[in-house]
Amino acid sequence: MSLLDLSRWQFAITVVFHMTFPAITVGLSIFLSVVYGVYWRTGKPVYLQMFRFWRRIFAVGFAIGVVAGAVITFQMGLNWGVYGAKTGPIIGPIIGMEVVTAFFVEAGFIGVLLYGEGRVRKGTMFLSTVMVSLGTILSSTWIIAANSWMQAPAGFKIVHGQFEPTDWMRVIFNPSFIWRWPHMLAAVLISAAFFIAGISAWYLRKGRAKGFARRSMSIALGVAAPLMPVEVYVGDNVAGHEVAHQLPKLAAIQGNWNNGNTGYVLFAIPDQEAARNIVELDIPCLGSAIAKDLTCKKAAPGLKIVPPALRPDMAATFWGFRVMFLAALLMFGTVFAATVLRIRKRLWTASRFHTFVLWSTPVGILATLGGWVAAEAGRQPWIVFGLLRTSDAVSHLASGEVLFSVFGFSALYLFMLVAYIAYIVKTMRTGPERDDPERESSADLGGTDPTGLAEESGPEKRPQLLNSREVTA
Repeated sequence: MSLLDLSRWQFAITVVFHMTFPAITVGLSIFLSVVYGVYWRTGKPVYLQMFRFWRRIFAVGFAIGVVAGAVITFQMGLNWGVYGAKTGPIIGPIIGMEVVTAFFVEAGFIGVLLYGEGRVRKGTMFLSTVMVSLGTILSSTWIIAANSWMQAPAGFKIVHGQFEPTDWMRVIFNPSFIWRWPHMLAAVLISAAFFIAGISAWYLRKGRAKGFARRSMSIALGVAAPLMPVEVYVGDNVAGHEVAHQLPKLAAIQGNWNNGNTGYVLFAIPDQEAARNIVELDIPCLGSAIAKDLTCKKAAPGLKIVPPALRPDMAATFWGFRVMFLAALLMFGTVFAATVLRIRKRLWTASRFHTFVLWSTPVGILATLGGWVAAEAGRQPWIVFGLLRTSDAVSHLASGEVLFSVFGFSALYLFMLVAYIAYIVKTMRTGPERDDPERESSADLGGTDPTGLAEESGPEKRPQLLNSREVTA
């Protein structure tokens, strides 16, 4: 593999690992704000129980996501130094705004969210939770703004090889950002909703903490139900406004090498070198129908119209989009079935549906990652579309060093991902019963451990812990 290939793999592995956590934590932070707000207004203990349980999973995922995000920033400077030098006047301030408006907000209130319960007023806890969720939204907003500018650069001029801003409104609110930001925001909300619903379904199957599980699943699926049609509509406009201006990406998504195909390629194994599909499954006229032409006459472009050096990798683009699209259909069908079951008052007794929802827990995350793969792989070979090639943006490093870092990062990320999944499983098995505010096990300590990593204090250990507190005081 070349230096360019190794550098791209290193960055892609880091981004995919990092994106797994915002796909959960952005929506989960909003969920925490909702349930604590309801608890504050109603005083019902079950909502505080929900807040405590989901806060544990949020806390660890949030921490890992922040660490992985910092690695991305370092890689942009080390492995993509030429890109940083050329786009720095635009990308630098955008990332700086993320730090000022998002990280500072999160850092200022995350401590209260995690450790403030029982120590500050309920209004302060609610405000802190809302501010943390606002910080996660702002962080994703600035990241989408930077990436969208790379997809559809606007509001700049090139001076001595550097991109310099001339109109910040056009830089930030570029044509791609207008549709990609709501598309991404809805995606992470839906991902978190299915994550919450899946874990809640496990408790319903086990017959544990039914009040907790029913309310968690009800809120999660209740949010996903109206968001899914909105997401489909916004996604269609993303394709119409962004992909239509990147014809190579459109052709790669469709899986067509030649012009004239009015069908829809459902399955394909592309051969990039030979510019053909080794195997493909094409549904006649469906492509034309998706393009709003029922006469079966509207054909999709083929990738052969693009010079070989400017063609994106069809396999990555094609399958990235298929993962996102098929996962979206699955989630749409799930929330439709949930709505029908809710109307028929069978949502809490449909054990087979609960099993299906449990297995659908990671579907939203996979859809989000698939969409990112399609968007980024389809933009190649450009890092700033039409203006700066990826091959011209990579730092000139020793291939051996980059190869070592690829294996090192991959092993580290795999370990961290497995550890996080193991932590979620451990938290699920422990259950939300420990977070019941009516229990007195944590009340004597004046709060709860937000991660559950500390040793639980049983009645026989409580005097020692109290003595430790007195000594510390």
